[in-house]
Amino acid sequence: MKRTTGTDRSITKKWRSATQAVRGGTWRSEMGETSEAIFLTSGFAYDDAETAAARFRGEDPGMTYSRLQNPTVAMLEERIALMDGAEACRVQATGMAAMTAALLCQLQQGDHVVAGRAAFGSCRWLVDQLLPRFGIATTTIDARDNDQWLAAIRPETKVFFFETPANPTMDIVDLKGVCDLAKARGITTVVDNAFATPALQRPIEWGADVVAYSATKLMDGQGRVLAGAVSGTSAFINEKLLWFQRNTGPNLSPFNAWVVLKGLETLDLRVHRQSENALKVGKFLEGRVPKINFPGLPSHPQHNLAMRQMDAAGSIFSFEVDGGRKQAHGLLDALQLIDISNNIGDSRSLMCHNASTTHYSVSEEARREMGVTEGMLRLNVGLEDPEDVIEDLDQALKAVGL
Repeated sequence: MKRTTGTDRSITKKWRSATQAVRGGTWRSEMGETSEAIFLTSGFAYDDAETAAARFRGEDPGMTYSRLQNPTVAMLEERIALMDGAEACRVQATGMAAMTAALLCQLQQGDHVVAGRAAFGSCRWLVDQLLPRFGIATTTIDARDNDQWLAAIRPETKVFFFETPANPTMDIVDLKGVCDLAKARGITTVVDNAFATPALQRPIEWGADVVAYSATKLMDGQGRVLAGAVSGTSAFINEKLLWFQRNTGPNLSPFNAWVVLKGLETLDLRVHRQSENALKVGKFLEGRVPKINFPGLPSHPQHNLAMRQMDAAGSIFSFEVDGGRKQAHGLLDALQLIDISNNIGDSRSLMCHNASTTHYSVSEEARREMGVTEGMLRLNVGLEDPEDVIEDLDQALKAVGL
């Protein structure tokens, strides 16, 4: 295969993220295809035994096995790295595989991690349950407070781990402040950027070391496949993450990689239109419900910070009803257009009750600490006409007395 100009960094670095999402990292075979080819192969053949040996020694650039390299997967990795402004990227089978690999590849017994307390339920499980099993100490803090990051540092602290915006409370972390603090102390920052994607926020520009994604969400954006990604320096990706990934095997299939490549081509269009739709829906809900958590609204306490770090506020936010789980479930059951689903980033509008779904595995105490209440509902605003979404919410709210 030959690489097009899309992989020449001297050219590509001049391109903006929307262009990179369509063109970056493109390889073409001798057939000259315009759409990326899917290489559905587990292994590769060699011209002779010495070529095989040279590839395993890293002296020959060819491929050896799809658990290590695959042309379709490699195109996706190059594209995401370019969009992030990173030197390299490795993709994984799921978003949680990406989060797990990004942490475990660099941590060992005796290390310490500081993490934002507001997080996706499975990410909190990693911090609260998995890491301590391996002798890795963890401290959860209010990630909105820079002073708490400083106060939590120990001599053995190796990683800061956080989401911004956080799932589902929409807490915003001061990327520059926290990343600058970490760099000054030799601590690696791992940022979950799934809610924003590179189309809206590029943490590496603010000093982050590692950026992780559930590419299942907005990057695919149409609810089709599971995928994850980790971007960072070449040293981190090739000297730490690669060895963990090649020997534990959380790899992305070539077909799923191809689907995400197709999703990235429309990412910029989708995420900006969905952000516009979400803002319209958020303005409707504001004042209609007891509380709304949406950084796109000036009423959000971190609105100015979010707008400084992000190109738009995104398509996802949460709100609360004061009748607890019963009223929240009643509202969901009254919906006629919006689907009840725990997925996000989809082109369809989706809503869920986090305490009984995405954060069910988190202890009640941890949910209280995060601010995930029994009355909280998370909404992903899709590409439908926002007036139809508003009308559906209006009738569902009326159905539960709001």
